[in-house]
Amino acid sequence: MAVRFIVETKMNTIQKCLIALALLASQAVIADVLDVKLHYVGPAEGSVWLGMQQGLDEANIQGEFLGQKYSVENVTLDELMKLESVTAVLLAADAEEVLSIAQSKQFANVPVFNISSDSDALRKACLPNLLNITASQQMRNDAMAQMLKKNPDSKAQAQGWHKDFKKFAASQLNSRFAKAHGQIMDDNSWAGWAAVKMLSDTVARTQSMEASVMLDYLKNELAFDGQKGAGATFRDTGQLRQLVLIVENDKIIAEAPLRGVKGGLDSLGLKSCH
Repeated sequence: MAVRFIVETKMNTIQKCLIALALLASQAVIADVLDVKLHYVGPAEGSVWLGMQQGLDEANIQGEFLGQKYSVENVTLDELMKLESVTAVLLAADAEEVLSIAQSKQFANVPVFNISSDSDALRKACLPNLLNITASQQMRNDAMAQMLKKNPDSKAQAQGWHKDFKKFAASQLNSRFAKAHGQIMDDNSWAGWAAVKMLSDTVARTQSMEASVMLDYLKNELAFDGQKGAGATFRDTGQLRQLVLIVENDKIIAEAPLRGVKGGLDSLGLKSCH
């Protein structure tokens, strides 16, 4: 009985030690959690907002395993300009407002995401901190020019995203979004989702939420899988390279760049600042 008591006592001691170590480890993980706050200027409703919420949900699921927590704070322009420290700025605004924020010295080393404006002027500005997620007007025009060259009578239009897009796991993304929000994913909701996803991917890779570190990674090392083909990168114009969908009667009939067109993705939109 004495021997059994000693063994049980030792086992209890070991168990207590293991529990204590587990608690210490969990506390250490909690202490090391990166709390990543993104600042957003734009409407807190509609496509862009819902896209960002989808991105946040997915970023936080991933973050549970990586010690990262993500949130988006909706602020006014005046509130944004008063902030002393910003990790990234997300904008659903007109071209003039996007340009003024990106040109501000305060955000010179901060990733500034243009989510919704297709203005070619924003791409021609070639600002080193401005990252344009949505396809530009010129990209869509070039896509249609390629289509009309092969099909002169086409009445189609160019879009950045579509509810029936299936390749590259796009169908799963469309399904997740529709289930979560009760509506289809469109160009702007895809762009909102993509902006948050590439930011969370960047934090996961760099283990940093310092703005300058993130901007450098996004501009020079990012190979983004946005369910439009893996390995998407930014041009020096700040435009995200991506395919453009050709849609007629609400059905996808082609993808640009069309087969045989020289230049690949760089046949769409302003190729370079030089």
